[in-house]
Order: sequence, then C-alpha cells, then structure tokens
Amino acid sequence: MRRAPHPDSPTEIRQAFQRLNDDLDTIEATTGFITQINNNAGTITIGQPVYNDGNDTVDLAKADAAGTVEVLGLIYSISIVTTEAGFIVSDGILVATTTQWDTVTGGSGGLTAGSVYYLDPTTAGRITATGPTVAGKYVVRIGRAVSTIKLEISISQPILL
Repeated sequence: MRRAPHPDSPTEIRQAFQRLNDDLDTIEATTGFITQINNNAGTITIGQPVYNDGNDTVDLAKADAAGTVEVLGLIYSISIVTTEAGFIVSDGILVATTTQWDTVTGGSGGLTAGSVYYLDPTTAGRITATGPTVAGKYVVRIGRAVSTIKLEISISQPILL
C-alpha cells in the first residue's frame, strides 16, 4: 500500500493546511454548514441555537432581547468548548439523540413529532414547542420535529411581541 507523501518543510505544511482550509470553505459553501468559534463561557452542544456575536464567534441565542435573537443556526458538532471552533447548521435536518434533544428542550423523550419549535425566551440556548406570548419577547421559529430525533430546520426572522 502506497502512502501519501508526508510534508517535510514548513512551507509544505502551510500549503497542506491551506488546502484543508480551502476544502472546509467548499464544504461550508455547499452544505449549509459554517465554522464558528464558541464565545460562550461554557461548552455548547448539539442542537443549541446560537447567534453571531462577533468576528466568526457565536453565543447562545435567547428570545428576550434584540441582541441575542438573530439565530444563525443550531450547533451541529456534538460539543464545542469555549474558544474552540465547531460547525453550525442553518438548513436541512439535524439528527440528535433523544437525550441530546432533552438538553436543548428541557423536556424528556426527545422532540415531539409534528411540533413546531421556537427559540426559548427564558433560557439561552434552548428551544421550546410553546411560542412566546408575552409582550417584549420575540417569536423565532426554529423548525418542525420530523420525529423524536430529527428537526427540520427553518429559522424565521424574529417578530417582536
């Protein structure tokens, strides 16, 4: 079996990393995934809604203020520790275990098939099957559950109540 050549010089290593970055840019452009850095004080996990809070950084979204309500997407990576990069998905179907969805919804048994999920106005990084109804909160549709483990992502623009 023939192995790929190993880069020997710093220039070859830089070129290999540049090719990898170019490949990741292509993946992002064609799949709806983007790479962002976790700017939250803690680890963020699969399914949590995030907003862009800086230059290629994200934090947990919440439907209670204009600054945190513009959902960029949902965490696609299993988890992203503080200051590390991970994948965010803004379209398509996100699959996670029922336990992982329980963390995101605060419920049990995963998602409820057929239910529409909204950005939670009470807890950052959560989604809820009950849309906000209180004045001063925002309604942001996140998507519809296809099953207990699959969410069809369809993020709407925020509507202030």
